[in-house]
Amino acid sequence: MPKTDIHPTWYPEAKVICNGEVVMTVGSTQPEIHVEVWSGNHPFFTGTQKIIDAEGRVDRFLRKYGMGDKSAQKTPKAPKADKK
Repeated sequence: MPKTDIHPTWYPEAKVICNGEVVMTVGSTQPEIHVEVWSGNHPFFTGTQKIIDAEGRVDRFLRKYGMGDKSAQKTPKAPKADKK
């Protein structure tokens, strides 16, 4: 015996609202979806993202694993001369 009325109501034209403005319509079980961030204002998608290493995390990682000395990486080591 199949169960009836077990699924929520489907809204094929649900409005996605960001900052009081309808930004898109999608299918959802909610008639309105309020979001704070969407692809139209997210820094990654708008090209305004800035990578800031304020705490020196990259430098700390490089030091931790012995890769921190940049001057040693740039200059190649001279081959040792054979002694006879």
